[in-house]
Amino acid sequence: MSKSERRIFLLDFEKPLYELEEKIRQIRELAQEKNVDFSEQLTQLERRADQLRREIFENLTPAQRLQLARHPRRPSTLDYIQAIADDWFEMRGDRGGYDDPALVGGVARLEGRPVVILGHQKGRDTKDNVARNFGMPAPNGYRKALRLMEHAELFGMPIITFIDTPGAWAGVDAEKLGQGEAIAYNVRQMFSFDVPILCTVIGEGGSGGALGIGVGDRVLMLEHAVYTVATPEACAAILWKDAKKADKAAVALKITSQDLKDLKIIDEIVPEPSGAAHTNPIAAAQRLKQALLENLENLSCLTPNQRRELRYQKFRRMGEFIEA
Repeated sequence: MSKSERRIFLLDFEKPLYELEEKIRQIRELAQEKNVDFSEQLTQLERRADQLRREIFENLTPAQRLQLARHPRRPSTLDYIQAIADDWFEMRGDRGGYDDPALVGGVARLEGRPVVILGHQKGRDTKDNVARNFGMPAPNGYRKALRLMEHAELFGMPIITFIDTPGAWAGVDAEKLGQGEAIAYNVRQMFSFDVPILCTVIGEGGSGGALGIGVGDRVLMLEHAVYTVATPEACAAILWKDAKKADKAAVALKITSQDLKDLKIIDEIVPEPSGAAHTNPIAAAQRLKQALLENLENLSCLTPNQRRELRYQKFRRMGEFIEA
């Protein structure tokens, strides 16, 4: 990717770091061309870049984390599958005549262990995003997901889901085809499965569109992902009749991984590489793979009854509070 192409995807808070890294790159190239020793200056600049990177990414606002979760170069479901799976066979269609490219899934091997992996899939460019409906599944997408999960249940394979959607498709046709029923049916069925279920929010987890494949024994979340009942823009439009107050809504909604860990909505935060997942997708995939393997090992030690009870109690406790 050329420098001009990379610049297109820079977020505002990434620009100072990018400019410093470009300066380091230019000095390194100059040192090689002129055969001059700039090692001391480079060491100082690299230390400054490391410090700046920590300062930026350790102090992100919820709105900035939302920008990272929506970053066009952030790894997607298919990126992670290709990076962590030994084998992968994609399965298409809901057995009702439809296939939804906004939700992908299939059979894979994870360190030799057969699993079923499925997740939302956004596009890489405008054309791909339109083809995949910007990662917003229609009802047939959730029915395809259910077919894959039932396949996993039948053959005793753990289910791994990757959540990355602004929400389910909210079009009139989706409602005609039974969007709410499809999501609700998935939620009910996921509570009944005997096999281990691991869900991970890898990008943007929005509303019922996320929950339609989000009922698991363990719910993980990448460090800079977000998980929310509605997009901050929608929330601001509803509460204050002004979508421009989305930053304020992002704070109120508690959408960050640390907020949700504190609220016990998620079980584990998977750290991302310094600079977020889009700067080092391979490292991000390896960290995610390690977290999945560790959790699968723990869940495999439980009986099906124990897993179902764990799943039920986890979601039953959400929203509990004590009145003073």
